[in-house]
Amino acid sequence: MDKRQAMGSGPSGPRAAAETPGMGNVGVDVGYRGERLGLPREGPGSLASTGRRLAAIFVDWALCGLIAYGLLADGQTRAANSWTLPVFVVMSVLLVGTLGRTPGKRLLGLRVVHVSGGRLSFPRAVVRTVLLALAIPALVWDRDTRGLHDKLADAVQVRA
Repeated sequence: MDKRQAMGSGPSGPRAAAETPGMGNVGVDVGYRGERLGLPREGPGSLASTGRRLAAIFVDWALCGLIAYGLLADGQTRAANSWTLPVFVVMSVLLVGTLGRTPGKRLLGLRVVHVSGGRLSFPRAVVRTVLLALAIPALVWDRDTRGLHDKLADAVQVRA
C-alpha cells in the first residue's frame, strides 16, 4: 500500500481512500453533500454550492457598505467601514428572519431554511447572523459544507 493512499491524500483524495476496500473501512460510502440532511442531490431544495454562498455574502456585504457610506457615514470612508458590519447584521437578521433570504441570496437563487425544510424562526436567524458576524464559526465546515453558524442555528442554505 502506498503511503499517500494510507493517509488519504494524493491523486485519489480522502473520499476515494474512505471508499476503497482494504483500507480498514470496507467501502464506506459518504454519499453526496446534503444526503444526510434529506436534501435532493440537485435542483431546487438541494444544498447550495460554496461558490454561490460566497458570492451572495459578497453582494450583501457590498450592499451594506453602500448603505453605510451613503446613509450613515455622510460620505466618509472610514466611518462607513465601521458601520458596514452593524448594517449587515441588521439586514441579515431582519431579512433571513422574515423572508429567509437577503438580496444577495435572492440574486443568486438561495434560501436559508430550517433543516426540517420549514422557515427559519426569527430567534434562530439572530443566532445564525451573530455567529456569521463573528466570522470564525462560518469558516468551520462539516462534510456537507455547512458552517458552524448554520449547524448551531439548525439552518441550511438551499437552492430556491
